[in-house]
Amino acid sequence: MRRAKPEKRVLLPDIRYSSLNLQTMIQHVLKRGKKSTATNLIYEAMDLIKERIDKSPLEVFDGAIRNVSPAMEVRPRRVGGATYQVPMEVSSDRRMTLAIRWILDAARERTGKSFSEKLAGELVDAFNETGAAIRKRDETHKMAEANRAFSHYRI
Repeated sequence: MRRAKPEKRVLLPDIRYSSLNLQTMIQHVLKRGKKSTATNLIYEAMDLIKERIDKSPLEVFDGAIRNVSPAMEVRPRRVGGATYQVPMEVSSDRRMTLAIRWILDAARERTGKSFSEKLAGELVDAFNETGAAIRKRDETHKMAEANRAFSHYRI
């Protein structure tokens, strides 16, 4: 177990949209330290969103993140030799992280030409409350609802 919590790194907003959430998404797309490639992929996806929908791409992105963010999740808790799945509220930082992770995983699973096209499609689907990332959020909420009987074992 840790002695102290690690300190949060200060993240600067992205260049084009001045959004901290978008910069966090760029950091999650990052592979092998290739930040310029990750940035280009995200911005290409945002340009594709701009072509497909008449709304601002940043508005679509924020809406997708808001729609995919889970309110409740289950965490394992050991009580007297048995492990219970206890439903708990999700903190705002973890909500953001889970939403980004689920959107990126769903985009990588999609069939399509390029990653930016897949990501743009997944963001539009999440904005419209359809797609694999929304399904993942719904499964998480169903698990929390099903295990509501164990909510008195809160950590």
